[in-house]
Amino acid sequence: MLNKYSVLMSVYYKDRPDWLELSLSSIVLQTVFPDEIILVKDGEISEDLERVIKKFIDGYPCVFKVIPLKNNVGLGPALNVGLKECRNNIVIRMDADDYCVFDRNEKLLKAANAHKDCGIIGSWEAEFNGSLDNVVAIHKVPENTNQIFEFMKRRCALLHPTVLYKKDIIIKCGGYNNAPLYEDYDLFLRVVIKYKVPCYNIQEPLYFIRINDDFFKRRGGWKYMKNLVSFKWKQYKIGYMSYGDFCVSAGAHAVVCMLPNYLRKKIYMKFLRG
Repeated sequence: MLNKYSVLMSVYYKDRPDWLELSLSSIVLQTVFPDEIILVKDGEISEDLERVIKKFIDGYPCVFKVIPLKNNVGLGPALNVGLKECRNNIVIRMDADDYCVFDRNEKLLKAANAHKDCGIIGSWEAEFNGSLDNVVAIHKVPENTNQIFEFMKRRCALLHPTVLYKKDIIIKCGGYNNAPLYEDYDLFLRVVIKYKVPCYNIQEPLYFIRINDDFFKRRGGWKYMKNLVSFKWKQYKIGYMSYGDFCVSAGAHAVVCMLPNYLRKKIYMKFLRG
C-alpha cells in the first residue's frame, strides 16, 4: 500500500495566521502522518505568519520543508516550485486557509490504491462560513473518469485543494501554466482532456473550504467575466471543448458574473452546489 506522501501548500501575505494554524493542525493530526510537508512562502509574509510556521517546524522538525520565494508569483507558479521539491510521487494538496477531516489523507491513499490507474483522486468539499460547524453547502463533483471527462467541458470536475495527484503525471502534463484564477482548471483540462488520464472523486466531503460574501464578490465583475470568457475561448480554440459547450458554459458564467452579489450567491447555492 502507498503510505508515503508529500503535502504541498503555499502561503502568502494575505493569509490569516489563525487560519494557517488550523490548516496545518489538520494535516499533522491525520491518521496517516505525512512523510513531508512542503510549504512555499510566496513572497514576504507577516511576522505572525512566520511565528505560526516556526511553531510547526519546531514541533515537527523532520517533516517541514519551507521554500521561500523572494517575490509573490501567484499560486500556480509557487506550486510548480514546491512540486519539484516533493520527494514522493504521491502529493496531496492543501490550502493555507482551509481544513481537512482527520482521516482525509488515509481515504485518499486507499482510493489511490484501489484505482491505481488514476492520476488524480479528489473528493467533495464542505463550504463553511465562520466556524466549521456552520456548513452552508456541499460542493459535489462526479465520481468516475467518464463523468469527470464530460463535466470538465463546462465546469471543473476536480476541486483543486481536495486532490491527491501523482507528481510524474502532473509534470508530464506540463504542471501549472500562467492562467490567473484558473491555474487548476487549466491543468486539469490538460490532464483529463488532452492526456486522458483516469481520475476519481470520493463521493463525500473530506475537505472544508471557507466562503463568505467576499468569496462571491471575487467571482463577479467585468474583469472576472473577461478573464473567464477569455480562458474558456482559449480552451475551445485548443479543442478541449466544443463550440456548444463554450457557449453554454461561458455564456451562463458571464451572466452570473454581472449579477448583483446577493443574486450571484443565490445561484451558486441553488444550482452549483449540492
